[in-house]
Amino acid sequence: MYNFFQSKRYVSLLFLSFYSAIAFAQITPADKLTSDPKVIIGKLSNGLTYYIRQNKKPEQKVELRLVVNTGSICEDDDQQGLAHMCEHQAFNGTTHFKRNDIVSFLQSIGVSFGNDLNAYTSFDETVYILPIPTDKPKNIETGFQILEDWAHNVTYLDEDIDGERPVILEESRLGKGADERMGRKIYPDYYAGSRYADRLPIGKDSIIKNFKYDVLRRFYHDWYRPDLMAVIVVGDIDPAQAEKMIKEHFEHLTNRVNERARIYATVPAYTKSKALVVTDKEATGYYGLLNYSAEKKYPDTTVADFKKYIIKNIFSNLLDQRLRELTQKENPPFLNASASFESDARGYEAFNGGISTGSNDAVKGIDAFVKEEERVKKYGFTQPELDRAKKNILNNVEQEFNEKDKTESSKYVDEYINNFLEHEPVPGIEKEQAYYQYLLPQITLQDVNALSNDLKQNSNKFIAIMGPEASGNIVLPTNDALLANVTKTESLPVTPYEEKAIASSLLQQQPQSGKIIKTIKNDTLGTTELTLSNGITITLKPTEYKDDEVLMSAIRTGGKNNYSLADKYNANYLVPVITTMGVGDFSPTDLKKMLAGETVSVSPTFTDVADGFSGSSSVKDVETMLQLLYLYVTVPRKDTALFESYIEKNKSQSAFITANPQSAFIDTMYTTLYNNNPLTPIIMPKSGYFDKINVDRVLQIYKEHFGDMSGMHFTFVGNFTEQQMEPLIEKYIASLPTTKKKFEYVDNKVRPQKGKVDINVYKGAEAKSLILTFYTREVPYTQDLDLKAQAVSEVLNIKIIEDLREKIQGIYTGGIYAKLTKIPYEHYSFILELPCGPAKIDTLIFAANKEIENLKKNGPSVEDLNKVKQQWLEENKTAMKENNTWLQSLQDIEFKGNNVDRFLHYEKYVNALTQKDVQDAAKLLLNGDNIATAILRPITTK
Repeated sequence: MYNFFQSKRYVSLLFLSFYSAIAFAQITPADKLTSDPKVIIGKLSNGLTYYIRQNKKPEQKVELRLVVNTGSICEDDDQQGLAHMCEHQAFNGTTHFKRNDIVSFLQSIGVSFGNDLNAYTSFDETVYILPIPTDKPKNIETGFQILEDWAHNVTYLDEDIDGERPVILEESRLGKGADERMGRKIYPDYYAGSRYADRLPIGKDSIIKNFKYDVLRRFYHDWYRPDLMAVIVVGDIDPAQAEKMIKEHFEHLTNRVNERARIYATVPAYTKSKALVVTDKEATGYYGLLNYSAEKKYPDTTVADFKKYIIKNIFSNLLDQRLRELTQKENPPFLNASASFESDARGYEAFNGGISTGSNDAVKGIDAFVKEEERVKKYGFTQPELDRAKKNILNNVEQEFNEKDKTESSKYVDEYINNFLEHEPVPGIEKEQAYYQYLLPQITLQDVNALSNDLKQNSNKFIAIMGPEASGNIVLPTNDALLANVTKTESLPVTPYEEKAIASSLLQQQPQSGKIIKTIKNDTLGTTELTLSNGITITLKPTEYKDDEVLMSAIRTGGKNNYSLADKYNANYLVPVITTMGVGDFSPTDLKKMLAGETVSVSPTFTDVADGFSGSSSVKDVETMLQLLYLYVTVPRKDTALFESYIEKNKSQSAFITANPQSAFIDTMYTTLYNNNPLTPIIMPKSGYFDKINVDRVLQIYKEHFGDMSGMHFTFVGNFTEQQMEPLIEKYIASLPTTKKKFEYVDNKVRPQKGKVDINVYKGAEAKSLILTFYTREVPYTQDLDLKAQAVSEVLNIKIIEDLREKIQGIYTGGIYAKLTKIPYEHYSFILELPCGPAKIDTLIFAANKEIENLKKNGPSVEDLNKVKQQWLEENKTAMKENNTWLQSLQDIEFKGNNVDRFLHYEKYVNALTQKDVQDAAKLLLNGDNIATAILRPITTK
């Protein structure tokens, strides 16, 4: 059979080969890595750098960034945490915008605070993120004015500074806990002798509470200056217009007289190896760490440098793959482990490994990592491993090349940020593809294995174990014993890696093709509906939103609720058990090897009320995706060793989970909320659950629901034609087994308690609380009510930001989230979530209730409702040109009976929303009938 997809791949590869052949003739190792000609890179007379690229994905939107080459590493001793405070102050008042005016204006044009508008501070940089709709010229001008104000016009009024202290402290509070406490003990040795050891971006609470105003202003004065800044503009905008606006807004900025030099912190090599064991009673598992001496990293400037970069990535990826294979042993030495050459320190790299062992022996996990490291040092990698790595790299580059005209602006922005800060090259995908085509054939096994010599010569390292305090059968080593053990393991003999032979094709037997017996065109949706000879139905939606993407979903009624308490854990963990064991003749490791050079994934889905599959592939790999689907339906795999590995890993991972105060709180809350119903949904897994899973019963349930495709509906969305898809559908889907059995979902009658419920949990050493309030009730489901409920949620979230965060200063983040559900029974839930300090609990509950009552009494303001509408309309503009949106919506139309017009003309229904609609919905849904309030309080307040 002639495969159109393989034909397209052949043409694509011919083109790439032809393109590369021309490029190869011009490439030499000494060539400089030049920048993509599609990006304009310039520098103003004051030293400010700018990047401009026109890009229409998504349309009518431009991504603006202000990048400041400063962060916590530049703080003086009395400024720890103030680089981060500077970032916050940018939203609290500038010359042209009073406190909160920036957020309010951007909300009014459809930019949401937190999701779209944001900023971050790291050790060495501060980045301001500003996406702007470009349908109105005024929006663009205002966006540039905001960037300019951030750069040099933040007002730093005393009252604004004082108002932000509590918000910063709440952000700091969110990060407190076992990991933070252990991390602060680790950092001084991890970054021994370096400024990085004591300049965490969150800073010190004591300084945030007490710093004098001018100390903050001094940081802004010293480091916010044009020679340390870049402005990045990528999106649907004329480059000449963008360049003109950059010059108008930034050319007049001046640098300081006698400016402070931007000194980059050094990271000295370790003078000797050292080990440290750190424990915390709230830790949820053991984690091992190995970090070798950092080495200076220099920017890649030539093709030869780029080759070294590729080799280093291949080395770490191959080692990661070997570590993943160890996790699939019957008694795995760790839950997961990884290796890299990365570092948080600017201009440095360090070979490091991270090993997670759950409740199991961290020393054994570190031993296993070290043994793999030593195996590579002694014997290196194998040729088949390298060949697979090359295939994967070429495949990824080919896919990026294919998507070069459909790449999102945000991806380019990230590249340009790294180019400005760390001088990472931005050659563009056309040149990058040519470099890979030229360099990969030259990279030998000897080149990759030679990196082991660097590890042999760099012997000094820092080793750490972090985790719970020793108890029961757990014995933790002393610092010296841990170091001695690693030294001993390094000297033990190791054997070469054994390459296992795998099957040469996915299918051992070809399916007996069925037929398409009915075809219906849906001109409204631009889809084609197929009925197959085995009764399966299919929706095809060809799109051009991505050039190299095809998405698949399948769904029908069914699901876990069909099974009683006796099978609760078999049903709940069915999908991960099945996928852990592989499919057909392939373990997950073998499947990964088999699929080297292909972009494809398939997985069963098993919800409370539905059975199905999800999948995705590149254009050339659609047939492989369908072959994997066929295997998952017809040849699920039983592998006792892999099953036992899954059980052991999950028992270990969940053993200490409730040592975390928030996890224990949520577990108690859900148990109480559902009145100890044994069928309560699993929120927090416990070790004992996994002992109740029976592999044979899991397979039996799987075959009952996935070995019979009766009633299944498939949806395909992406870059294909019907003529390409139909023969593959007939071969791989029309051949799937069906019996005409009717599958149904079941309402298992699990309901939250009615009335008012109060839950208080006292746990945790930190002064850290969490308020969760549930509003629930059964109500007839309609899409109209669902939209109004979302509006209630979004309007309240505006008020939560304005009042609970900015006025009361009681939270850093939080909100209320609405969900209307149609099956298995019609109901709604609103969940209010407010992380806070224990002293503000009552104040925040009162304030949240006041906002709810005000909405019920008066409805939303026109301004707030318009902000919500505009945000939704902007999001919808982008979403309607994404394959995922169409896949989910077409599935919902088929499965839930959603209204087609509401999907295609969403803006009509949004614009029709009135203040009264939202007010009435709030009255209906937040009427106070069923309210459960759960509060986590620190143990010290009991």
